[in-house]
Amino acid sequence: MHPILVRLERLASYLGAWLVVAGLLAAVLNFQGLAWPAALLLVVPVSLVYAFVCLSAWYICRATPLSTSRAFRILSSSAIGAAVASGLFIGAARVWVSVLGTLTSLGPTVEEYSRHEPLLFAAGILLFLLALTVQYLMLAFEIAQEAERRRLQLEVLSRDAELRALRAQLNPHFLYNCLNSISALTSADPAGARRMCVLLADFLRETLAMSARDRITLADELALIDRFLGIEQVRFGQRLQVERHVDDSAARCRVPPLVLQPLIANAVTHGIAGLIDGGVIRLDVARRNDHLSIAIENPRDDDAPPQSRRGVGLENVRQRLIAMFGDDARLDTRADPGTFRVEIALPFNND
Repeated sequence: MHPILVRLERLASYLGAWLVVAGLLAAVLNFQGLAWPAALLLVVPVSLVYAFVCLSAWYICRATPLSTSRAFRILSSSAIGAAVASGLFIGAARVWVSVLGTLTSLGPTVEEYSRHEPLLFAAGILLFLLALTVQYLMLAFEIAQEAERRRLQLEVLSRDAELRALRAQLNPHFLYNCLNSISALTSADPAGARRMCVLLADFLRETLAMSARDRITLADELALIDRFLGIEQVRFGQRLQVERHVDDSAARCRVPPLVLQPLIANAVTHGIAGLIDGGVIRLDVARRNDHLSIAIENPRDDDAPPQSRRGVGLENVRQRLIAMFGDDARLDTRADPGTFRVEIALPFNND
């Protein structure tokens, strides 16, 4: 169905525009010598009928789109359509003049109408061509909107695919770190290794449940971190200490799942594990206006050789934040003598 006929308010606006056109056409006829009452009685009803005839321009535009049709086909179909439509306009005017002759003396006579018929025919052609132009512009706008909608849809699909790939990369990385810890305990503390396996099973169950969701509360993410640290403390004991400062208002913020856990894992693997006396991992979370600010700091051995797989979890988190928030989120790192610090800022969202 024609888009103008779909909604009543569109049809009312369209007919209102044609009333303005009818007034202008009546003014032209008056200037040519036809009295105002006769000009209005002639033009207004016929113009409203012609308004529905000009709706056919939409179908011509659909049949001959500018992007795929040859110029000759577009010009010929437009010319034929305008001539036929203007012929209907003149036919309707002749019928209406004959009707007015039997109903009232205010309308134009047949002789008066005949003098103005060429002008009305030319006006009918111009009005139909104007309708064609407007319809082509509307179709171009519609095509542009559809292209933009598809572009946004492709962006969303691409972002979702990227996030799924990053999550798929993340879970084996966590498992690798945890199994490393268990392997280190099997000979030194078999009972601790068994206890760690039980804790790991619970941790992985919780991890898989959370990774299937798009957003979780920061409180849930912190609970997952506590499970992970419980596993690591079986291995490190008192060497692993944690200081945590979290604003109460920040705990309800919704964040991507597993956004902090890999950073804590890096702090343990690349920081605490390389120090004989261990150290303290500091986690500070605060709300800064409309952003959530997170800082993780861990001690490190400046003399330790670089590890080949250092930073997998860190880069994963950075890419996930870029995919989800773009320029609204950032992840910065700073390596100072004896410490390594990661800072995250992302939009605060509690919906």
